[in-house]
Amino acid sequence: MKTTPQILIDQYRANGWWGDEKLCDWLDQAVAARPQQWALIDQPERAAIAEGNQQRLTFDDLAGKVSALSSQFYAAGLRTGDIVIVHLPNIAELAITYFALDRLGVIISPVPVQYDLFELRHVASEVNPAAYISTSHLKGKAFAETRMPALEGVCPTLCFGQSVRNATSINLDDRSDHENWRAYTGSLDRSADDILTICWTSGTTGQPKGVPRSHNHWRISALATSSTADFTAEDVMLNPFPLVNMAALGGFLFPWVMCQSTLVLHHPFDLSLFLKQLESERITYTIAAPTILTMLLNQRGLLDQIDLSALRAIGSGGAPLSEWMVSTFQQDYNIIVANIFGSNEGLCMTSSGLDLPDPNERAQYFPRFGLQGRQWNNQVSSMVKTRLVDLETREVISDPGIQAELEISGPSVFDGYWQAETTNREVFSEDGFFRTGDVFEIPLDPDKSDYYRFVGRSKDIIIRGGMKISPDEIDNLLAAHPALTSAAVVGYEDPVLGERIGVAAVPATDAELTLDMITGYLKEQGLAVFKLPERLLVVDALPLNATGKVLRRELKKLFTPEASS
Repeated sequence: MKTTPQILIDQYRANGWWGDEKLCDWLDQAVAARPQQWALIDQPERAAIAEGNQQRLTFDDLAGKVSALSSQFYAAGLRTGDIVIVHLPNIAELAITYFALDRLGVIISPVPVQYDLFELRHVASEVNPAAYISTSHLKGKAFAETRMPALEGVCPTLCFGQSVRNATSINLDDRSDHENWRAYTGSLDRSADDILTICWTSGTTGQPKGVPRSHNHWRISALATSSTADFTAEDVMLNPFPLVNMAALGGFLFPWVMCQSTLVLHHPFDLSLFLKQLESERITYTIAAPTILTMLLNQRGLLDQIDLSALRAIGSGGAPLSEWMVSTFQQDYNIIVANIFGSNEGLCMTSSGLDLPDPNERAQYFPRFGLQGRQWNNQVSSMVKTRLVDLETREVISDPGIQAELEISGPSVFDGYWQAETTNREVFSEDGFFRTGDVFEIPLDPDKSDYYRFVGRSKDIIIRGGMKISPDEIDNLLAAHPALTSAAVVGYEDPVLGERIGVAAVPATDAELTLDMITGYLKEQGLAVFKLPERLLVVDALPLNATGKVLRRELKKLFTPEASS
């Protein structure tokens, strides 16, 4: 299945940007070149996360596990073009599942483990899955069995770990119907232009939207990351982000196998374990939220008690970086903090130590990829086009100091949301640029006219611990709450998670309204726990504009420390 117009495929291939390699081809190349190199390593406390022992696999081991699992998927009836929902934590089985499904030409739709019945029902209604792949337990509690009702009557469940009622057990060792599997996979005629994944992203329009991406889309995103961090086969990468979206797939899974490096997994984020892994696995590259990096520098004792001599670079982004933080890591620890701003849709703005050696500048600026006559070290910089457009008139902005929306086009950019023609007409310009919803400006300093400066998000998305949350999705559920006249949620600042969720509510009666009443109701609707509000403000009325739309920027002010005091 392809979503990219043939005219673009031809153009990208003629330019040498897109090729023929698929995900499993990169694995085969790694096995041939480095069969005994460590490839994939679970975290040491793996048993506390999911059933099974810690996996520590060479590329040769990995290939064997992929074949075994893929043959079980074949025996379960999965075939080329099927779409499968994958619902697993960051354990070796998740990475192996990507390769095992790709061997069959199956489209992978990964979802965060935080997704519950509400979100799973929506995803299933969008993709009509052929199977749901999960694990029997997560952190000691039943997982698959409590989520399977969302897929009842839709598709079968394939489950790692312990036996689960009404689910087919799978593992990394059994080879089912292996000869027929080998004949089937050997006869497949697939293209790197075919869709490999449908990831999910939240937007201000409500429920998560599917983002289909081909092997070649991922190829370019991986090149952007690899160029930023200057990856080689000698690198050991520590991935603390869920392997379900751009940060982990474009930032780790694809660069890892393309560069034939070593990938170490971590989940869920545990600062103490994260630091131990940096030392024990001799990690050379990882990624962390700006708030985490700033906190570590404010608690030097945590950093100074471990050996960081192998760590040469850290990726960070999604929010403005502190100049102090970036420069302190470089000056005191000889660690380059790369500024990375990306999205599931294919936005890939990166500021590396090669393009911006000065840490203070790297914290503020991004190279203007695609700027005619300007060469950057990042391989992708000449492949994509970027521009700023006025938020109201949509005119292209070339003057400095004007805040405007970033638009991007090129071989990293997806072709449109899954089955969302109306939305796609809104998020793409007539000449094919994707409207990111992110606000940048050209700096006033004439010496920096070749750069962008990130200003903020024009969308109202809440980012809690790296997870994007749509406020409208929660508002829509609260609209039916019998004790409320109206309610709206916003993100408020948090030093650890970046943002938490606050709800402002207008009660329907004079009766007392509590946070537990609201969160209990949302739980009854099946909303994921990470989306639940953690603060409640009872108000007489919500701030609205002339058309009745909630003014979230005004609402956010009510949750500031100054307002609270």
